[in-house]
Amino acid sequence: MTTRFWTLGALAILAAIAGAFGAADPALAVQGYSEPGQIGLQRPVTEVARDIHSFYDLVNIIIIAITLFVLGLMLYVMVRFRESKNPVPSKTTHNTLLEVAWTVVPILILVAIAIPSFKLLMLQYTYPKADVTIKAIGNAWFWEHEYPGTTPEDKTFTVTSNMLSDEEVAEKAKATGLPVPRLLSVDNEIVVPVNKVVHMLVTSNDVIHNWTIPSFGSKIDAVPGRLTSTWFRAEEQGIFYGQCSELCGMNHAFMPIAVRVVSQDVYDQWTGALKAGDRKKAKEITDRVALEHAGVKSVADASDKN
Repeated sequence: MTTRFWTLGALAILAAIAGAFGAADPALAVQGYSEPGQIGLQRPVTEVARDIHSFYDLVNIIIIAITLFVLGLMLYVMVRFRESKNPVPSKTTHNTLLEVAWTVVPILILVAIAIPSFKLLMLQYTYPKADVTIKAIGNAWFWEHEYPGTTPEDKTFTVTSNMLSDEEVAEKAKATGLPVPRLLSVDNEIVVPVNKVVHMLVTSNDVIHNWTIPSFGSKIDAVPGRLTSTWFRAEEQGIFYGQCSELCGMNHAFMPIAVRVVSQDVYDQWTGALKAGDRKKAKEITDRVALEHAGVKSVADASDKN
């Protein structure tokens, strides 16, 4: 009876946990960054990020199941074999079935973890043909993103991104009426097209940094003198934030990354403006798209919504 009680209790708790994982509504999550009090990971917008979340949930369910099983077993043993009920303890030293079970079951658990793990690694490190290639360069303490030309006549341009100060965040929020996340917003966002494969080539000019966008499932070290790489294919338009995720010195916490995902037409306009050296026009394009992504037509409308 006692064993059945603990088994049913453990199954009920596991069902509740599994329901919590499955019932989480991704529409409730803020797009592109974490909000205060949020529980769980950032909402994924790439295939890699979704698979990372699925693997995370699977491993957590296995961990919780093992923890509850061991807890239940310990409590059962403490109650069932307490001294008052067993004044003469058993002298059993071996049980073949039990010894086989505690050898085989952990192996099966590891196999259950290994299979999706290997599939995820294959997905992360099997690079589809690139539609866009960007070189990210870490500096102390800001990012540069270089867009190389695709032909000898095509111009290369670089977007330098510095974090907005608290004063600049307040000023921009007041001027536009749009959300401007503190410690994440930058003066110049980088832009990529939606549903296109983007290869990121990552390096550093000084110390080790790390290029990370959680919603893309992208995280790779920027190492001086070496070129590392990652890739993503964003499936939604919007703004997605990340930060340097490698301790890199005094201002490590102030190296945000902002990636604006737009339509192919807008991307072509933006790259065309930068190749022509018209950074003012490129800025106007990203500002206009930011309003569209927020669901408003003008700065005045954004102010009215707030």
